[in-house]
Amino acid sequence: MRKFGYGASVLDEPLSPSDARRLILTIVLSGEVRFSSHALVEMAKDAIRRDAVFALLRGGMVEPAELERGSWRYRVRVATTYVVIAFRSEAALLVVTAWGKK
Repeated sequence: MRKFGYGASVLDEPLSPSDARRLILTIVLSGEVRFSSHALVEMAKDAIRRDAVFALLRGGMVEPAELERGSWRYRVRVATTYVVIAFRSEAALLVVTAWGKK
C-alpha cells in the first residue's frame, strides 16, 4: 500500500489472489462492506442473501484481478455462486455484483 497525505492510504493494486483474500477477510471482520444497487438487484434475482455473500467472502476462492471500468475487480466464488468486489480502501470494499449459476 502507498501512503498519501493526511493519513490516507491507497492500495497498490492489483493484489495477488492470496493478498486479496487476506484483505477481504480483514475487511469482513472489522471493516466496511457495502453493496452496490446493481449487486442488490442481481442478488434478489438469484435469491442470494447478504449473509450468504458474507459467508462466501470469508471462505471463497479469489480469482486474479481484472481491470474493469477503471477499477480492479476481484471475483470470489464458492461452487456455483460468484461475488465480484472492488476495494475502496484498506478498510472498505464494495460488492459490485453477485450471481448464482443454476
